[in-house]
Amino acid sequence: MYRTLGLTTFSKPCVLNFSGCFAVIFLIVSTPTQLVAETTIVAFGDSTTATRGQLNIYTQRLTSAAALKPLGLKIINAGIGGNNTSLASKRFERDVLKHHPDIVIIQFGINDAAVDVWRTPPATLPRISLQQFQANLKHFITTLKSQGAQVILMTPNPMRWTAKLKTLYGKAPYAVEDPDGFNRQLAKYAVSVRRLATENNIPLIDIYQVFQTYDKQSGQSIDTLLLDGMHPNDRGHQIIAKILIAEIMKLLPR
Repeated sequence: MYRTLGLTTFSKPCVLNFSGCFAVIFLIVSTPTQLVAETTIVAFGDSTTATRGQLNIYTQRLTSAAALKPLGLKIINAGIGGNNTSLASKRFERDVLKHHPDIVIIQFGINDAAVDVWRTPPATLPRISLQQFQANLKHFITTLKSQGAQVILMTPNPMRWTAKLKTLYGKAPYAVEDPDGFNRQLAKYAVSVRRLATENNIPLIDIYQVFQTYDKQSGQSIDTLLLDGMHPNDRGHQIIAKILIAEIMKLLPR
């Protein structure tokens, strides 16, 4: 996208003689309108991307980041809570493509991989199959690339058990006794995102691995990065934003 800069200058005065009277006229010369490139970034995702009360989420951090702020980027948050990739495909045109983005950050998976064992009768399969998840992401990627946009894929963040989540999801295929047991399905979807990034030669922000690595450090825990066992808190979004800023800087025109 572009923004316009109209520049107007004044010439030297021109003196004309009208029947003995002199008039001083300043000739106004307008330079042609200049087009200045404006980079539009869309963050496309679920509730881990969407705004959430007073939480300082990663898109807000991108907007205010010292490294990016002088560049005048236009950052659009297209995250909607509860979305999986199939639901998101229905709003892809409206919420992403219509903005003619230069860069699109895509992060889905938590809702796709969810097996709703809390239902009656309990679900036994993910909301969106792994194959359909891959196909949906592939559609987003190929469409955006065909329109000249650059894509950054992000794996979903891992989750951790809370008392509430154990009540809702504490049965097979999940494993309550395993601290990482709520990620049994999600881990497969993270692997799929990594594979798609490699196959399509696009940048990957592996948030799943970043959070897991953080958890393995002495005195650290994923719990300190999550708001409710599922969504990143301020600290989690701070980590995500820091990694994204570095990647976005690589993609911006020099």
